[in-house]
This record gives sequence, structure tokens and C-alpha cells, in this order.
Amino acid sequence: MNDPADTLRHSLSTLLDGLPPKQAAQAVDRLIATYRGNTPTHTPILRDRADVAAYAAYRMPATFEAVHHALEALAETVPDWTPTSHTDIGGGTGAATWAATATWPDAGDARSVTVLDWAEPALALGKELATANPALKKATWRRERIGTALTLAPTDLVTISYVLNELTPPDRTAVVDAAAHVAQTVVIVEPGTPDGYTRIIEARDRLIAAGFRVAAPCPHSAACPIVPGEDWCHFSARVSRSSLHRQVKGGSLAYEDEKFAYVAATRLPTDPAPSRVVRRPQIRKGQVLLDLCESEERLARRTVTKRHGDLYKAARDATWGDPWPPR
Repeated sequence: MNDPADTLRHSLSTLLDGLPPKQAAQAVDRLIATYRGNTPTHTPILRDRADVAAYAAYRMPATFEAVHHALEALAETVPDWTPTSHTDIGGGTGAATWAATATWPDAGDARSVTVLDWAEPALALGKELATANPALKKATWRRERIGTALTLAPTDLVTISYVLNELTPPDRTAVVDAAAHVAQTVVIVEPGTPDGYTRIIEARDRLIAAGFRVAAPCPHSAACPIVPGEDWCHFSARVSRSSLHRQVKGGSLAYEDEKFAYVAATRLPTDPAPSRVVRRPQIRKGQVLLDLCESEERLARRTVTKRHGDLYKAARDATWGDPWPPR
């Protein structure tokens, strides 16, 4: 199979054909304002084809990269596991399902995939895009209200990406609990903001209380060592900007950095990283400063120098979000 990221970009390249650029840009502006504000839950955010096309063109590549990062971090801790079923809650146009095919490409179309969302236009466009991905041609796209009334079938993997912000607190709790009840593994991704991190921590606590172990990014399942209100845990994924992306939202750079927070939790045996790089490494002359979250349930800054030999070379190559030391 071709690289899912390239296939997705190619599929998106024809998405806005016939939609005036001004209309697409206005739709993007409205969606951004909605996602950054307090979103009502009584109506879907994506209202029509224009909304969905603008959203997919602008957000799918970034959502794909963030979820792919989280799934890859999970896969490193359970290397012998491949999910045979995947439910994407609030999946919209299906970016998380594309990320799963990139993480576990050997599964092909043997994995059963179900995308749940309450926006019919998003589901329709997601299904349309999925025809370009052989692993998703048999996927089920089903309209469901994402909230307290949600019922789920047993599944290996549940993903919930950029959804909790759209829900009321009771609905958030219900959705996380529903996922924990049916899944072996749950991966939740939110924007890399203080509020997004808070929602991740709340979901993390509920998953741990339900018997899950944190596989990533945390090296432990104890309380987060970050002092509330002083900092927040988030990561960054680089996203290639296509000409289509620049047309919709402007900007001259060929890339952007998507900031996100996430938790991957599982009932499976897991081998979390001994520690995780939680800030961009600082490379100085003859040394690298690494800010780490460690298995001893603490944050620490470690200095790696040339005296450390191969470890120093690894530190110079380390990036934000990597396990440390390298596996």
C-alpha cells in the first residue's frame, strides 16, 4: 500500500474543486473560532459539504499527524500487538483511521473499522475519501450522537481525537467511560493547550480508575507530576502544507507545527518508555539538555555530554516526544 499520508494529501487535493476559495476560507475561519470557543453540543459543528470540505482540507493532515504520533508511541510499548478492530468516536472525516493504517499497515483490510459521528456530511465525505485507502474500503460510517446515550460494541482500539472539547462535562465522562468499557486500548488526542491537557488528564484518570495502564506518553500510571496551573504536557508534530492548504488558510511556509496532548492507555501488557522528552532538546556546545518525565514520577532536566559517548549522539538526534533513552 502507498504511504497513507501521501495518499490522503493526494485525495484532499481535489476536495475543494468548485468551491470558491473565499467561501472555503470563511468556513475555515468560522470553524477555528468555534473550536477555540465554547462549543454547543446540541448541533454538529460541521453543517454542510462546504464546512466539511474546508475542515478536511485544513484539519485532516494535522489531525492525521497528531494521532499517528500517538499511535506510534503506543505501538512502541506493545510491539507484538496489532488491533483487529478499531472504533473511531467522533471521527468525522476519518483522519484517525488513516493514522491507524499508517501505524499498522500489515493489517490491511482485515481490521474492522467503524467511524461514529453525528455530522452526516462529515461521514459522507470521510467515506468518499476512504475509497483511496484499500485498508478502509470496508469501513462502516455510522451516524451517532456522541454523548451519554452512546453505546459501543467491543473493540480492540478506540480513538477519540479532538472531540472532548465539543462535549459537555457529563458527555465527556460518559464517552470516556463507554470507551473504557468496550476497548482493550484507548487513545485520546486533544489540542496542545492548557485546556486540552486538562481534558486529557481527566480522561487519563478515568481510564486508570477503570483498570487501564498508561502506555504513552507517560512512563508511569501515577499522578502527573506537573503542578496544575504552572505548566502543561503537550507535544508537536510537523505537518506538510500542500498548495491546497495554503489556498484555504494562507501562509507561505511549506509546513506547520501541530501542538497536541494525548494519552494512550491499555489493558494489554505494556512496556512504557523509561522516560519521555517533554520539551524540545536544547543543544549546546558539547552537551544536550533534556527535559524528561521519568518513571520515578517526576520531571527532571538531564545533561548529556560527549563523555556519554553513543548516548550523546542519541541525545543530539532526540526530538520532543521521544522515549529516553532510545529503544
